[in-house]
Amino acid sequence: METAIYEGVSILVKESVYEPAEDSLLLAKYASGLKGRILDMGTGSGLSALANAKANPGNEVVGVDISPEAVACATENAKRNGIANARFLVSDFFSSVQGKFDGIIFNPPYLPTEYNERVGGPLNLAFDGGKDGRKVLERFLNEFDNRMKSGGTLVLLQSSLNGPRKTRSALKSLGYHVRFAGRQDFFFESIWAVMAIKARPK
Repeated sequence: METAIYEGVSILVKESVYEPAEDSLLLAKYASGLKGRILDMGTGSGLSALANAKANPGNEVVGVDISPEAVACATENAKRNGIANARFLVSDFFSSVQGKFDGIIFNPPYLPTEYNERVGGPLNLAFDGGKDGRKVLERFLNEFDNRMKSGGTLVLLQSSLNGPRKTRSALKSLGYHVRFAGRQDFFFESIWAVMAIKARPK
């Protein structure tokens, strides 16, 4: 187990939970500005949820993850930081949450992954994006809009390896105004924080 400070939040990470990296910091940076009722999908250690909750004490923040180990880790990190306006639930996507949100945060597993490249144990869920890197992303894109309030904002991480144009097209088809915000370049890929705002009814 290791402890580090990210975005002003002390994070304890256990071996079975994805350790915050450059992509996590990029997401947390843009997620911190969201206001209202916020959902952090695939919360992991809870970094983005806790960064948002700390920056916006009036927010109601819900972090969900399919991994019980991740939810336990995020809950512990909330207590370590004295953050009371964030709670964490075990959930397969939206199965355990109710209602709609003003903002949704998601860092999906985006690495194209063959069967023999999978990581052992529950940590595989944080990396395995399927053969084209879009297995989890496509399911999310098919489900999230029903949980987003009009005018709400999605902050989504997108890799150059798993079809940024497809993601932009999918979001636009749902009526979102899309922009690719902060970018980080690595030797094998680029990562963006995608900001997508749901159009209000005219």
